[in-house]
Amino acid sequence: MTVASTFVDSATIEEQLATARAAIADRETVSRVVLTACGGSFANMQPNEYFLGNRATTLESVALNAAEFTSRGSSRVDADTVVILCSHSGTTPETVAAAAHARSRGALTVAFTFDPASPLAQEAEYVIAYQHGDGKSESYVGGALILRLVAAILDEREGASLSPAIDAAVAQLPVLVPAARAAHTEAADAWAFQTRREPLIYTMAAGSNYGTAYSFAICLLQEMQWVHSAAIHAGEYFHGPFEVTDVDVPFIALLGLDETRPVEQRAVDFLTKHTDRALVIDAKEFGLDGVAAEVQGVFAHLLFNVVLRTYADALADHRGHPLSVRRYMWRMEY
Repeated sequence: MTVASTFVDSATIEEQLATARAAIADRETVSRVVLTACGGSFANMQPNEYFLGNRATTLESVALNAAEFTSRGSSRVDADTVVILCSHSGTTPETVAAAAHARSRGALTVAFTFDPASPLAQEAEYVIAYQHGDGKSESYVGGALILRLVAAILDEREGASLSPAIDAAVAQLPVLVPAARAAHTEAADAWAFQTRREPLIYTMAAGSNYGTAYSFAICLLQEMQWVHSAAIHAGEYFHGPFEVTDVDVPFIALLGLDETRPVEQRAVDFLTKHTDRALVIDAKEFGLDGVAAEVQGVFAHLLFNVVLRTYADALADHRGHPLSVRRYMWRMEY
């Protein structure tokens, strides 16, 4: 995995975002948006697919794993398509290939990456290089910037007028993120101590929060802790998965603020009656009163990301297994 040598400043990022937004606006025939990536970056695309699918009346949208996107070779990817890609290092082979495939079909490509000199940045037409690591602003991390671009697309194509509210919400992240992390530090430590020897932990959510549950399951638990896990969609819980619920089976369930909260609440109500090991994290406790009501739902996943990372950090500490340790990733050809 490569590490970028350049820390992009906020003014440059704003310029890159504005350039990409203008390029999309200039392509008057745009009728569909494809969001594609792998792993945690793909998880960041899923709430944005929800955002587009929930607010658009004419735009088509889909989120696809990058390898599947290229393999499908869909004839629907053409000059009327915007393809948004993300790879943290900018070296994910499947995502780089997806950018090349999209351009070969005439689509407009916008890539998000930490490394502005990476292969993905070279392959895509437009690049937005987000911040990461020491000194970063929470307003300029990848998930926040993808959300801003999608809001801009909805404004320009659907007349939605969502960008002001999303931009204002994202500007509050440098205050909201430390507060959310601090509010869960003690609870995360207690949960991690209790859960440190569990071989399996389920996660559950719906709507714009499902991507966060999915990322926690496949990246933070499976990849980084070697703990068996599965992300369960709360709407699917009663169609099979609830049969694994038992008094000693650990679950993490998210309660969001979007239109699918009743779906999540129904699952949580059953879960908490039938297991003593349910950790429920409710976005109502994130202090989002200063965020416009019409965007609180899709914005909340950015705080769920931070809060779940706090639980993952604590679990890694109590298991004596740093999140950076891998068996295979970056250690061999695969």
